[in-house]
Amino acid sequence: MSDAAALVARDAATFFRQRGSTPCLSALRHVGGTWIEDADGRRMLDFHGNTVHHIGHAHPRLIAALKEQLETLPFCPRRYTNEQAVLLAEALLSHWPGPPARVLFATGGSDAIEIALKLARVATGRFETVSIEGSYHGDGFAALGLAASAHDARLGPLLPGRRHVTPYWVDADRMIAETRAHLAGGGIAAVVAEPMRSSCHVPPDGLWPEIRRLCTEAGTKLIFDEIPSGLGKTGRFFAFEHFGAVPDAVVLGKALGGGVVPIAAVIADAEMDIAPELALGHYTHEKNPLTCRAALETLRIIADEGLVSRAAVMGDRLAVRVEAATGLRPRGLGLLRVLPLPAPWQGAADAFAEAAWEEGISATAKGSSGFGLSPPLTVCEAEIDLAAAALARAIARR
Repeated sequence: MSDAAALVARDAATFFRQRGSTPCLSALRHVGGTWIEDADGRRMLDFHGNTVHHIGHAHPRLIAALKEQLETLPFCPRRYTNEQAVLLAEALLSHWPGPPARVLFATGGSDAIEIALKLARVATGRFETVSIEGSYHGDGFAALGLAASAHDARLGPLLPGRRHVTPYWVDADRMIAETRAHLAGGGIAAVVAEPMRSSCHVPPDGLWPEIRRLCTEAGTKLIFDEIPSGLGKTGRFFAFEHFGAVPDAVVLGKALGGGVVPIAAVIADAEMDIAPELALGHYTHEKNPLTCRAALETLRIIADEGLVSRAAVMGDRLAVRVEAATGLRPRGLGLLRVLPLPAPWQGAADAFAEAAWEEGISATAKGSSGFGLSPPLTVCEAEIDLAAAALARAIARR
């Protein structure tokens, strides 16, 4: 048994089994830039990375900053603040295009979504939500309930007051009409959505401005989940900047920690700062100086290396070169893309992901007939060419 296979077997024997990670594909021993390497020495292009590797895996500036932070202030009890936390808050707010805002930090996107829901509930005096059927916002009980109207009965009841609408990629007009009808009831605290779903269906012009208008009229808060799509991934710092609508709150996560540590953030309209007597996001690691330093250095790297504009340019090149190699045009924006699979692979996206893995590119299925393409913002043209060739070889397997 190989070293990688042995670790996978030990993993399967010790962790609770769950969809998506049992059994593991392999065991890694090294990551760097766009590449991952397993315990047997096999190197692969990482076009998935759980969408955390915007600045590439193990960026040397980030690693150096974290080492320095560990030697100075590795932890801060939650009743105290520290320079890294304040600098990070100020840096995030400097990107915010809306009215004055404030921030809260969490250790993961699901928790941050729930902080945003708490803010909306307190600000509106309501508790019901509208979200898109088939979306994904995390695995906490509140965040999970936003994803779909029906869940496995073994999980028991989720939060009450959940309303779901038809996805815009199925019928945008129906989504608007259903949202309007739900808002007319007067009980909706928040509409929660990814401005562009990570399955990479680009919303039609006018969709989000209309939803924004409806929310404003109803006194409902609009919350955008940019956990996978924010921080420049689509070629704009915030994905919503493509679509002409500024939300009341945005949630960031995943790549915020530079692909090394877990941290998420809520940026929300300061008008929702009306309940100082409540603990709406009072987590043990709320202002952890190590995670905040990681996020701050990540933002600095994105700015210093021009990665937002680079994502737009390299995303176009990715689309052109993949289409040239496969005859298929990836949909999406920037470096958040999905390859629609050809007829022989329709309904078999998981099998295609396995074929692509065998050809040297690590990524995941998107639905039953799509394949995700989410390289880091640092990806180079040569790596894009290698990925396009690998995809062509994978398609030719069937």
